[in-house]
Amino acid sequence: MSTPDFSTAENNQQLSQEVSCMKALLTLMLQAMGQADAGRVIIKMEKQIAQMEDEAQAAVFSSTVKQIKQAYRQ
Repeated sequence: MSTPDFSTAENNQQLSQEVSCMKALLTLMLQAMGQADAGRVIIKMEKQIAQMEDEAQAAVFSSTVKQIKQAYRQ
C-alpha cells in the first residue's frame, strides 16, 4: 500500500488556495454530519483554542473556526 502525498505548495498564493479548500471541505463535512454532531465538533475546537498557550496561534485558529461556522450556517 502506498503512502499518499500531502505535500504543501511552496508559494503563498497556492498555499492560501489549499487552505481555502480545506476550510470548504471541513464545512461540507460538518454539514454532512448533522447539526448535533457538528455542534460538538465546533465546541471541542473552541475548547482546544481556549487552552492554547500561543495567543497568536489561538487567534488564527479562532478566526478560522469563525469562518467555518459562518459558512456552515449558510
